Amino acid sequence: MTVVRLPTRSGHRYGGAVVGATVLEEAPEESVEALALRFRDGDEAALGAVFDRWSGLVHTFAVRALGDPHDAEDVTQQVFVAAWRSRATITPGPSTFPAWLVGIARHKVADARAARARDARKVHAVAAVTTPDESVATDSALAERLVVRQLVDEMDEPRRTVLLLAFWHDRPHSDIAATTGLPLGTVKSHLRRGLAQLHRVLEEVRHGSR
Repeated sequence: MTVVRLPTRSGHRYGGAVVGATVLEEAPEESVEALALRFRDGDEAALGAVFDRWSGLVHTFAVRALGDPHDAEDVTQQVFVAAWRSRATITPGPSTFPAWLVGIARHKVADARAARARDARKVHAVAAVTTPDESVATDSALAERLVVRQLVDEMDEPRRTVLLLAFWHDRPHSDIAATTGLPLGTVKSHLRRGLAQLHRVLEEVRHGSR
């Protein structure tokens, strides 16, 4: 598997080319096209230059589209990895190259929104069997709630805390990461795997009660 290493996103604004220690406010169109050509030809130095020049544009677009800086950082990284892997499809040009990057960003934002929707459905499904309401709960629903809570309580840390904060305290992913000191990606991984484990056990309980 090819590993694409991207530099840390800098503070340079879109449209500013870096030459030595000097930041030029307007890059000549030819330099943009030349950079696109080097990028298409697999010049790894061009990857760093492209990331430095346009990551601010992509990140701003992702923040405005998703409303979450952490998710926007993930999307920004994904855009440039995807661009590098599909660089052979580029049509170099002073305006087509940044437009091509924004097009990739739109797809990655759509993927991020779809992932959020899937997570939301899973959260609602778990909440439906973990919110106490004894006046209307059937015996089977009560059993499922008890099984879910017991299973979560028996999970190893930090997964137990991550799930409790997410589903019982309704904390957002970024807040859980800050509270536990875990990377955001690790929090999301614990949530996905914990949900999968809960659904497997619930299916066993439901089938066993038939």
